[in-house]
Amino acid sequence: MIEFAVVASIFFTMLLAICAGSNLYFTHNALVEATRRGARFAATKAASNPAGTIRNTPPGTPPASCDSTGPSLTAIRNYTIYGNEAGTGTNVLGLQPANICVEYSGFGVGTGSVSVSITGYTYSFIVPGINRQITMPAYRSTAVGESVGTIP
Repeated sequence: MIEFAVVASIFFTMLLAICAGSNLYFTHNALVEATRRGARFAATKAASNPAGTIRNTPPGTPPASCDSTGPSLTAIRNYTIYGNEAGTGTNVLGLQPANICVEYSGFGVGTGSVSVSITGYTYSFIVPGINRQITMPAYRSTAVGESVGTIP
């Protein structure tokens, strides 16, 4: 009986750790996919003149500041969070529009790039006895400007 209690406690602790780690990995992948989806949408659908405030941040570094004047920022943020422009549906990760940062770099029809970042996201790591908030790193995807059917 004592042997079973020791082995079962170790086994179920490992099982809970595997489930919690899997949930963290799912969240990481969902954040990566959300930035990719938002950048692709911004590059193909939301291009207009002017494209927004141009920020020249080197790749791999977090953005200095987010764009607040570009066109369709609400649509880009909704597409990043919900997967549609209207902002309807399920917000699986609990992202807020304030977590989404959009940057344009020399953007125009067929030129430049646009980056979508997710910053300041906090993951709740909940395991019995261990409740912890983990601040996730900044996630960023960049896509080049496309023509979107516009003839230059």
